[in-house]
Amino acid sequence: MIHSGIYYKPGSLKAKLCVEGRDLLYKYCEDNSVEHRRCEKLIVARRGQEAELYKLYANGVVNGLSGLTLLSAAEIKEREPDIKSSIIRAIRVPSTGIVDSHQLMASLEKDAADLGAVIVYDTEVDDVEYLEGIFTLHFSGEDYTASAPVVINCAGLWAHRLSELAGVTGYEAAPCKGEYFRTTRYKNMKSLIYPLPEEDSLGIHTCLSLSGDVSFGPNAYFVSDLDYNINESNKDQFLKEISDYLDVGEGDLSPDYAGIRPKIKGSKDFIIKNEKDKGRTNFINLLGIESPGLTSCLSVAKLAVELIEGGAES
Repeated sequence: MIHSGIYYKPGSLKAKLCVEGRDLLYKYCEDNSVEHRRCEKLIVARRGQEAELYKLYANGVVNGLSGLTLLSAAEIKEREPDIKSSIIRAIRVPSTGIVDSHQLMASLEKDAADLGAVIVYDTEVDDVEYLEGIFTLHFSGEDYTASAPVVINCAGLWAHRLSELAGVTGYEAAPCKGEYFRTTRYKNMKSLIYPLPEEDSLGIHTCLSLSGDVSFGPNAYFVSDLDYNINESNKDQFLKEISDYLDVGEGDLSPDYAGIRPKIKGSKDFIIKNEKDKGRTNFINLLGIESPGLTSCLSVAKLAVELIEGGAES
């Protein structure tokens, strides 16, 4: 997804970096022929949910989103005829889109390599030394180290662990799993359809591929193991939540894939900081980079570079 920035607390890093990063990402995709589509999003509400919907609309306005409109039931049906008649209001979010994330990553990888970056896969950092402003990273199972005056720690689910190795403690992981189920009942929908958001996720919504395929997800539950298998017993939750806005039966859903959000305990925002206050100047921590991390990738990178002190090159 290319998110709009409607959900996030005004003034938060998620709000600022999502709105900035969304525009940067659309331009990057256009300039580098990365497949994407501005498909818009409908955030839908049933009777009794209108106040919550209006509050979300106002939040989007504060966050600087343009083009938001409130739709009536008739206008919703005109855009997506399959939406159930129990849905009476929706926010139309025109800046939301989808992107081929694999093409995007391949393009960014090429950019990095063209600038002289050395990319090493399947390699684990098992120790980080810090001496006189220089970090030395030791790689597990390899007689190899890398030294630099700057480290940008963007290790996802393992970022808190890499931070500990560098001597920066106090961050505790709270991995949160999300599963997806696909369907063949719906195809080539024009818009993404979202319910109102939940405490730890945006709710089980439609996911569109550039080929027109439709899936649903993600749910959200905290886990202790990094297991990417799908628990099919959760299908009942999917059926219940999807049926609020689309007709769906048990035979319409089949397991698709799962992901795990790298949440940090006690934080609902991105944590992006130069850890100089903890004695590790130019150790740039990027923690809790869950959604809208993909949308924000270019603005996150821009901020990380701005945090480097002393003119060191990243």
